Amino acid sequence: MKRLRWLLLGLVILISVLLVNMLRFSSKQLTDVPPPPAVSVGDSAVQRLVKALQLRTVSFTDYALTDTTQFEQFLGLLQQSFPQIHQQLKRETFNRYGLLYEWKGSNSALKPILLMGHYDVVPVIQGTQNMWKKPPFAGLIEGGFLYGRGTLDDKSSVMAQLEAVEWLLRTGFQPERTILLAYGQDEEVTGFRGAQTIAAELERRKIALEYVLDEGGVLKTDGIPGLNQPVALIGIGEKGYASIELTTVSKGGHSSMPPKQTSIGLVAEAVSKLEKNPFPARLDAGLDQMFTYIGPEMPLGQRLVFANQWLFAPLIKQIMAQSNSGNATLRTTTAPTIFQAGVKDNVLPIEATATINFRILPGETVESVAERVREIVDDERIQVNVLKKFISQPSPMSDPNALGFERIHQTIKGVFPGTVVTPYLTLGGTDSRFYARVCPQIFRFSPTPMNDEDTQRVHGTNERISLNDYQNMIRFYATLIRNSQR
Repeated sequence: MKRLRWLLLGLVILISVLLVNMLRFSSKQLTDVPPPPAVSVGDSAVQRLVKALQLRTVSFTDYALTDTTQFEQFLGLLQQSFPQIHQQLKRETFNRYGLLYEWKGSNSALKPILLMGHYDVVPVIQGTQNMWKKPPFAGLIEGGFLYGRGTLDDKSSVMAQLEAVEWLLRTGFQPERTILLAYGQDEEVTGFRGAQTIAAELERRKIALEYVLDEGGVLKTDGIPGLNQPVALIGIGEKGYASIELTTVSKGGHSSMPPKQTSIGLVAEAVSKLEKNPFPARLDAGLDQMFTYIGPEMPLGQRLVFANQWLFAPLIKQIMAQSNSGNATLRTTTAPTIFQAGVKDNVLPIEATATINFRILPGETVESVAERVREIVDDERIQVNVLKKFISQPSPMSDPNALGFERIHQTIKGVFPGTVVTPYLTLGGTDSRFYARVCPQIFRFSPTPMNDEDTQRVHGTNERISLNDYQNMIRFYATLIRNSQR
């Protein structure tokens, strides 16, 4: 009986703690944000975007395949489309096609802000051209949507930022805080010629920035599990990137007399080991911050869970791991992508190689990932080599309490009322990773409303943007510039 009393007392204390934590789990959403003034750019802004989409500024891994005349024409289009910018702002080029604009502020004591993007696009996959509702480089409109490669990634952001600045210049707006605009020409391949070079120059000049805003997060119109409201995902960090080759060499020979395990079997076994031993799930690489923002907006039961992660962390991990996107947010991911071996069906391959791509969670490194791969494979016959052609360490995490996040949050609430704003971890890579040495506060958000179907259009088929959404993008950037002056 005494033991039962102690058990009941413990249960009462536990329930009390859970409820108190839930009651203290207050909303972080800004309220009473007035709608910003309209930005009157008219239909001409859409026509300028149409012309930008018609230029095939396609990036290829092999730079020799790049049609640089299209990039030259894009720079000429910007000069023609935005005369006030090119009369009043300082413009510099980097490796011919990278762009940096400076709009000098009146108060040198205020740190500049940097708005950035990229105007190169990925190729259209051969054989899919006929799957497009409208040709990918025609810039055609149907049903209130503008179709074309770059409407979502990322010409629309570049053009919307320039439209916003051009409009502010025409209205006589003079910023107190200097505004920098940086646009890369090769984000889709490496970013080395554009963003990396521009960031290195800003570092050389010892320019300290208040915040950086790049692409990355979007306005998720169909919400997220447990929250049906539109959710604005502001990336406060991004995962790292590394590919590792597993290679083995055997004697080969005739397939009629195979050994117990061929080179293919050895490498396949190593790949299987990696897939069966995923990296540990963690909630401390941006998810904890995300739960702090979305948790208070959830229904009662979920709010109780997110307010008490100390108890429910295993349950949260289990639920999130059930979807590919949720699992990718939780851990460093392991993705076998290339297998090379053999030349003939009756000849044993001498060499077999598998390439595994890892997207690395903040808190881990390329080096720690490689070491763990060696430990799991645990076979001296398998060589483990990190491919040096392109690696990227996970970015530092930015602070949601910083001025930049607050101004972005404020602007979203004004332009997109009813939206829940939250920090999150960007799963892909952006050009903003190069600016970590220039500014600790880097945020990733495009003011582009998208649902699950729309996200499949990025780098895919029938990429498009609503004409109304594009007008709101321009309004967002103009409002953000004004909001960031203090």
